[in-house]
Amino acid sequence: MTAKPIVPTELQSYYDDWRMSPGLLVDGFLFLTGFTGARSDGTLSEDPETQMRNAFEKMGLVLRKADLDFSSVVEMTTYHVGLRDHLDLFKAVRSDYVREPFPAWTAIEVTGFVREGAIVEIRAIARQQ
Repeated sequence: MTAKPIVPTELQSYYDDWRMSPGLLVDGFLFLTGFTGARSDGTLSEDPETQMRNAFEKMGLVLRKADLDFSSVVEMTTYHVGLRDHLDLFKAVRSDYVREPFPAWTAIEVTGFVREGAIVEIRAIARQQ
């Protein structure tokens, strides 16, 4: 098995500080780490939609670095604080990024994340064509 870390410049701190790859390419599959909606400086918007879009944008950085896009995503797991409060909004934001054929998706309610104030974290698996 050959594993290749996928580390966009904007996410280098994940690799250096957290000792994890934003994405790891293994046998044609790209495993993306979970992304919250924190900005590059670590702060969080109080606006749920902004947090959701920021998380998807980080995913996009990793996908593009691996020469993939959101159509390559085959599985997505999302973790939510207040899932029922913002599920409709999340589904609307998600539809701006994810296209047919839609990936498998599981949404899970959680009590919190490392970063106080985060309401969503998205992890995914993509596949090269």
